[in-house]
Amino acid sequence: MFTNPICVALDTPDAAHAARLARTLRGKVGLVKVGMEQFYAQGRDGYAQVAAEGVPVFLDLKLHDIPNTVAQGLNSLLSLAPAPAIVNVHASGGPAMLEAAARAVDGRAKLIAVTVLTSLSDHDIHAAGFDPEASTAVTVVKLARLAKSSGLDGVVCSPHDIVSIKQACGADFMTVVPGVRPAGVDVQDQKRVATPEAARAAGADILVIGRPITQAEDPAAAASAIAQALGVTA
Repeated sequence: MFTNPICVALDTPDAAHAARLARTLRGKVGLVKVGMEQFYAQGRDGYAQVAAEGVPVFLDLKLHDIPNTVAQGLNSLLSLAPAPAIVNVHASGGPAMLEAAARAVDGRAKLIAVTVLTSLSDHDIHAAGFDPEASTAVTVVKLARLAKSSGLDGVVCSPHDIVSIKQACGADFMTVVPGVRPAGVDVQDQKRVATPEAARAAGADILVIGRPITQAEDPAAAASAIAQALGVTA
């Protein structure tokens, strides 16, 4: 696991700005997250600019396709230099896809699976075709168990699902938690949120925090304040 659990979502299409943020946050956070918006705009070169700043990268592309395509995609992503520390897929891709992903990664990075996006409510997942008798909480645990049995290292989940996942999958099964907002900060497009302290107390291994840090007047100070509140260092 990472000593400092704070992972900052850079999420900007501006490669130079992303690299500056990573440089500013070095030593203040455990990881930075490069997501779809950023990677699709900047590609491998933009990724390299961020990774060169020396902060471990969570490459958040949420692969979801047939098993061979996902496996080959992960092989390509893990050829990036330096390679990402964490990569992810969608758990709803099913056991064959998850197992192919685990074989492809083969311990070269932490491989985690998205369970249910933190922007989705019970109504949303039922409208999308998930079991109408199952809540998001029940669905998340089912997907987490599938990810673990398929050889993955952990899952992306909401702060509200951490305890049940740890109970179902064990304390060593990694929980990467978006939807984390310091007290008093607008929740924006997230629906299932918690403060960093509450998420950490519930057992979160990595806290994904974006705009409360990246849009702060002083991102390094904002990150340091959260780390201090958590009692952790880089």
